[in-house]
Amino acid sequence: MSDEGVIKFKLTWKREPPMAYHFISALNEWRDSLYKAGLIGKDENGIGYGNISCRLDKNSFIITGSGTGTLEQLTSKHYTRVTAYNLSENTLESTGPVKASSESMTHAAVYETIPGCNAVFHVHHFALWEALLVRLPSTAKYIEYGTPAMAKEIARLLKDPLLLTQCILAMGGHREGIISFGKDLDEAGSVLFGWPAANKKLH
Repeated sequence: MSDEGVIKFKLTWKREPPMAYHFISALNEWRDSLYKAGLIGKDENGIGYGNISCRLDKNSFIITGSGTGTLEQLTSKHYTRVTAYNLSENTLESTGPVKASSESMTHAAVYETIPGCNAVFHVHHFALWEALLVRLPSTAKYIEYGTPAMAKEIARLLKDPLLLTQCILAMGGHREGIISFGKDLDEAGSVLFGWPAANKKLH
Protein backbone atom coordinates (compact mmCIF):
# COMPACT_ATOMS: atom_id res chain seq x y z
CA MET A 1 0.00 0.00 0.00
CA SER A 2 1.32 3.45 -0.92
CA ASP A 3 2.25 5.79 1.90
CA GLU A 4 1.95 8.83 -0.36
CA GLY A 5 0.75 11.81 1.64
CA VAL A 6 1.57 10.34 5.07
CA ILE A 7 3.19 12.92 7.38
CA LYS A 8 6.43 11.40 8.69
CA PHE A 9 7.68 14.29 10.80
CA LYS A 10 6.47 15.58 14.16
CA LEU A 11 4.04 18.36 13.28
CA THR A 12 2.84 21.06 15.64
CA TRP A 13 -0.13 22.69 13.93
CA LYS A 14 -2.05 25.75 15.11
CA ARG A 15 -5.35 26.18 13.29
CA GLU A 16 -5.80 29.75 12.08
CA PRO A 17 -7.98 31.47 9.45
CA PRO A 18 -6.73 31.54 5.84
CA MET A 19 -4.19 34.23 4.97
CA ALA A 20 -5.14 37.07 2.62
CA TYR A 21 -5.26 35.92 -1.01
CA HIS A 22 -2.53 38.31 -2.19
CA PHE A 23 -0.04 36.22 -0.20
CA ILE A 24 -0.75 33.14 -2.31
CA SER A 25 -2.03 34.52 -5.64
CA ALA A 26 1.17 33.95 -7.66
CA LEU A 27 1.74 30.61 -5.94
CA ASN A 28 -1.79 29.54 -6.80
CA GLU A 29 -1.39 30.49 -10.46
CA TRP A 30 1.60 28.19 -10.74
CA ARG A 31 -0.23 25.47 -8.86
CA ASP A 32 -3.05 25.69 -11.42
CA SER A 33 -0.53 25.26 -14.25
CA LEU A 34 1.08 22.24 -12.58
CA TYR A 35 -2.30 20.61 -12.00
CA LYS A 36 -3.37 21.15 -15.61
CA ALA A 37 -0.10 19.55 -16.78
CA GLY A 38 -0.74 16.50 -14.58
CA LEU A 39 2.34 17.23 -12.47
CA ILE A 40 0.13 17.63 -9.42
CA GLY A 41 -3.00 15.50 -9.07
CA LYS A 42 -4.13 12.08 -7.91
CA ASP A 43 -2.95 8.59 -8.82
CA GLU A 44 -4.98 5.57 -9.91
CA ASN A 45 -5.85 4.91 -6.27
CA GLY A 46 -7.23 8.41 -5.78
CA ILE A 47 -4.29 9.49 -3.61
CA GLY A 48 -3.07 13.04 -4.11
CA TYR A 49 0.50 13.94 -5.02
CA GLY A 50 2.55 17.08 -5.57
CA ASN A 51 2.97 20.34 -3.65
CA ILE A 52 4.35 23.82 -4.10
CA SER A 53 5.81 26.46 -1.80
CA CYS A 54 7.37 29.91 -1.65
CA ARG A 55 9.58 31.47 0.98
CA LEU A 56 8.23 34.15 3.32
CA ASP A 57 11.45 34.96 5.15
CA LYS A 58 14.61 33.17 6.27
CA ASN A 59 12.91 30.41 8.28
CA SER A 60 9.30 30.36 7.09
CA PHE A 61 7.40 29.57 3.91
CA ILE A 62 3.90 29.10 2.51
CA ILE A 63 3.02 25.62 1.23
CA THR A 64 -0.01 23.75 -0.04
CA GLY A 65 -1.80 21.80 2.65
CA SER A 66 -1.77 18.06 3.24
CA GLY A 67 -4.16 16.16 0.97
CA THR A 68 -4.74 19.01 -1.49
CA GLY A 69 -3.19 17.26 -4.48
CA THR A 70 -6.53 15.74 -5.44
CA LEU A 71 -8.23 19.14 -5.79
CA GLU A 72 -8.41 20.78 -9.20
CA GLN A 73 -8.44 24.32 -7.82
CA LEU A 74 -7.26 25.73 -4.51
CA THR A 75 -8.19 28.79 -2.48
CA SER A 76 -6.58 30.49 0.51
CA LYS A 77 -8.05 27.81 2.78
CA HIS A 78 -5.79 25.20 1.17
CA TYR A 79 -2.49 26.90 2.03
CA THR A 80 -0.63 27.04 5.32
CA ARG A 81 2.39 28.84 6.76
CA VAL A 82 5.41 26.88 8.04
CA THR A 83 6.77 29.01 10.86
CA ALA A 84 9.63 26.87 12.18
CA TYR A 85 11.40 23.58 11.54
CA ASN A 86 14.34 21.51 12.74
CA LEU A 87 15.76 19.15 10.14
CA SER A 88 17.85 17.05 12.53
CA GLU A 89 15.01 16.59 15.04
CA ASN A 90 12.40 16.08 12.29
CA THR A 91 10.02 18.66 13.75
CA LEU A 92 7.95 21.29 12.00
CA GLU A 93 5.49 23.96 13.10
CA SER A 94 2.74 25.41 10.93
CA THR A 95 -0.23 27.74 11.25
CA GLY A 96 -3.25 27.98 8.99
CA PRO A 97 -6.55 26.32 8.06
CA VAL A 98 -4.88 23.02 7.03
CA LYS A 99 -1.90 20.90 8.05
CA ALA A 100 1.30 21.40 6.09
CA SER A 101 2.10 19.03 3.23
CA SER A 102 3.79 15.74 4.05
CA GLU A 103 6.71 16.94 1.89
CA SER A 104 7.25 20.11 3.94
CA MET A 105 10.56 18.89 5.38
CA THR A 106 11.93 18.38 1.87
CA HIS A 107 11.00 21.97 0.99
CA ALA A 108 12.57 23.12 4.26
CA ALA A 109 15.81 21.31 3.40
CA VAL A 110 16.04 23.16 0.07
CA TYR A 111 15.41 26.55 1.67
CA GLU A 112 17.88 25.79 4.46
CA THR A 113 20.61 24.76 2.04
CA ILE A 114 20.15 27.48 -0.60
CA PRO A 115 19.59 30.92 0.96
CA GLY A 116 18.82 32.42 -2.47
CA CYS A 117 16.04 29.91 -3.19
CA ASN A 118 12.53 31.33 -2.78
CA ALA A 119 10.34 28.70 -4.48
CA VAL A 120 10.18 24.90 -4.50
CA PHE A 121 7.98 22.61 -6.63
CA HIS A 122 7.51 18.92 -5.86
CA VAL A 123 5.80 17.15 -8.76
CA HIS A 124 5.37 13.69 -10.28
CA HIS A 125 6.25 12.74 -13.85
CA PHE A 126 7.57 9.29 -14.68
CA ALA A 127 9.37 9.98 -17.98
CA LEU A 128 11.14 13.07 -16.67
CA TRP A 129 11.97 11.28 -13.42
CA GLU A 130 13.61 8.44 -15.34
CA ALA A 131 15.60 10.88 -17.47
CA LEU A 132 16.81 12.81 -14.45
CA LEU A 133 17.94 9.63 -12.68
CA VAL A 134 20.47 8.91 -15.43
CA ARG A 135 21.46 12.51 -16.21
CA LEU A 136 21.86 14.16 -12.80
CA PRO A 137 22.68 13.24 -9.19
CA SER A 138 19.57 12.01 -7.35
CA THR A 139 18.61 10.99 -3.83
CA ALA A 140 19.42 7.41 -2.83
CA LYS A 141 16.73 4.81 -3.57
CA TYR A 142 16.53 3.61 0.04
CA ILE A 143 15.72 7.06 1.47
CA GLU A 144 12.02 7.81 2.01
CA TYR A 145 10.41 11.22 1.61
CA GLY A 146 9.56 13.32 4.64
CA THR A 147 12.31 11.84 6.83
CA PRO A 148 15.45 13.33 8.43
CA ALA A 149 17.47 11.13 6.08
CA MET A 150 15.80 12.75 3.06
CA ALA A 151 16.43 16.25 4.41
CA LYS A 152 20.10 15.41 4.92
CA GLU A 153 20.31 13.85 1.46
CA ILE A 154 18.77 16.90 -0.18
CA ALA A 155 21.20 19.15 1.68
CA ARG A 156 24.12 16.96 0.55
CA LEU A 157 23.04 16.92 -3.09
CA LEU A 158 22.46 20.64 -3.29
CA LYS A 159 26.13 21.28 -2.63
CA ASP A 160 26.79 19.80 -6.08
CA PRO A 161 27.52 22.66 -8.53
CA LEU A 162 25.73 20.79 -11.32
CA LEU A 163 22.45 20.64 -9.41
CA LEU A 164 22.78 24.27 -8.38
CA THR A 165 23.02 25.10 -12.07
CA GLN A 166 20.21 22.81 -13.23
CA CYS A 167 17.89 23.56 -10.25
CA ILE A 168 16.13 20.19 -10.59
CA LEU A 169 16.58 16.69 -9.18
CA ALA A 170 14.90 13.30 -9.01
CA MET A 171 14.04 11.58 -5.73
CA GLY A 172 15.43 8.10 -6.28
CA GLY A 173 13.38 6.40 -3.58
CA HIS A 174 10.17 8.30 -4.36
CA ARG A 175 8.88 6.97 -7.69
CA GLU A 176 8.12 9.81 -10.14
CA GLY A 177 9.09 12.40 -7.52
CA ILE A 178 10.88 15.50 -8.83
CA ILE A 179 12.00 18.68 -7.10
CA SER A 180 12.60 21.93 -8.97
CA PHE A 181 13.56 25.20 -7.33
CA GLY A 182 14.61 28.74 -8.11
CA LYS A 183 15.09 32.31 -6.97
CA ASP A 184 11.36 32.82 -7.55
CA LEU A 185 8.28 30.93 -8.69
CA ASP A 186 8.83 31.70 -12.36
CA GLU A 187 12.35 30.30 -12.31
CA ALA A 188 11.28 27.10 -10.53
CA GLY A 189 8.51 26.65 -13.11
CA SER A 190 10.67 27.51 -16.10
CA VAL A 191 13.28 24.97 -15.02
CA LEU A 192 10.65 22.26 -14.78
CA PHE A 193 8.90 22.96 -18.09
CA GLY A 194 12.09 23.84 -19.94
CA TRP A 195 14.32 20.94 -18.97
CA PRO A 196 15.37 19.13 -22.20
CA ALA A 197 13.64 15.84 -21.45
CA ALA A 198 10.44 17.68 -20.59
CA ASN A 199 9.89 19.71 -23.74
CA LYS A 200 7.57 17.24 -25.49
CA LYS A 201 6.20 15.60 -22.36
CA LEU A 202 4.93 18.50 -20.27
CA HIS A 203 3.32 20.85 -22.79
